[in-house]
Amino acid sequence: MMAGLEIRGLTAAIGDVALVRDVSFTVAVGECFGLVGESGSGKSMTVKAILGLLPPGVRITGGQVMFGDDDLVALPQAKLARIRGRRIANIVQDAVSALNPVYRVGAQIGEAMLEHRVARDRADARARAVQLMAQVGIPAPERRVDDYPHQFSGGMCQRVVIASALSCAPEIILADEPTTALDVTIQDQILRLLVQLQDDLGLGLVLVTHDMGVVAQTCQRVAVMYAGEIVETCATEELFGAPRHPYTAGLLACVPRLEGPARRLSPIPGAPPDPARAPQGCRFHPRCPLASDLCRQTQPVLREVAPGHVARCHHADRVDAGLWERADA
Repeated sequence: MMAGLEIRGLTAAIGDVALVRDVSFTVAVGECFGLVGESGSGKSMTVKAILGLLPPGVRITGGQVMFGDDDLVALPQAKLARIRGRRIANIVQDAVSALNPVYRVGAQIGEAMLEHRVARDRADARARAVQLMAQVGIPAPERRVDDYPHQFSGGMCQRVVIASALSCAPEIILADEPTTALDVTIQDQILRLLVQLQDDLGLGLVLVTHDMGVVAQTCQRVAVMYAGEIVETCATEELFGAPRHPYTAGLLACVPRLEGPARRLSPIPGAPPDPARAPQGCRFHPRCPLASDLCRQTQPVLREVAPGHVARCHHADRVDAGLWERADA
C-alpha cells in the first residue's frame, strides 16, 4: 500500500515539557490505522499536531508531517488551510458540541464545500449535503437537511459530523475517539459505518481510541502510545497474538474474553506519569514487571523486533501475551 501520510519524529511541547515526543508512523491509502492508549497518552494531541490545531501555548518543536511532497509542519498557514478539511479531514470526539446550534445541519455540511470551492453555490452545496446525509444513513435527508442540531440524537449528530468530514472527498480522515459520547449500540453502528465508508471510498483512516476491542474490530495496523511516545507498532493481528512491549501486553490483559478458559483480569498498577515529571529512562518502568536498572537509567529507542514490528523496550524479547498473568501469580 502507498503511504498517504507519514509522521516523522513529531514532538510537541508546552514550554520545555514535551506532551508528544518523537512520534513516527505511516498511514497508507486505503488503510485503517489505529492509535491506541490510555487517556492522556498523547493520542489527541498527536492528531491536533498533524492538523496544525494545537491549543494555545503548545507548539511543534521537532519532526515532520509529510503528506505527499508537503511537510505540513513547515507549510504557511494559508496553504495548510487549503489542505485541512479538503484533503485531510477530522472527526471530533463530541459531535453535539462540534455542531453550531444556530445553523441548519445542511448549511454546516456545505460550509467546507463552499470554502474549498467543491460546490458551485449554496444550492449545489445543499444538494450535495442531502446526498452525503443519505450516504451516512440519516433517514429522510431531503427533509432533515434543514433541521437544527438539537433535533438530532447524539448518534445522528455523529453521522452529520462524518458527512461533513466526507464533504470534500478527502484522502485521509483523522477520527479522534468518534464514539466517545455514544451508547454501546450506537458506537457499533458508527464504527461499522466508518469502516464501510473507508473501504468503499478508499480512504486512509486514523482511528484514535482507548478501546482495544475497537482496534481488533476495525484496524489493519496499530500504534500504541504511552506518556506521549509510540511504544509499539505492527499489524493488528500480530499485536494481539504477540505483543512485544509490556504496556501493550498490559492493555490486552485488561480486556475481558468471552471465549476460552476463564481468567482473571490483570490491571496495570499505578498511573501514567505527569509529563512535567517523566521518570528517567523508560517512561513505563515504574509500572513494569520487567523493569531493570537499564530501564531506570537508559531511555529505550523504537527498534524493529520482528519484520514490520517495532517496539520501544529493552526487554522486548521477554514480552508475550501472558506477561501480566505471570506477574500476578
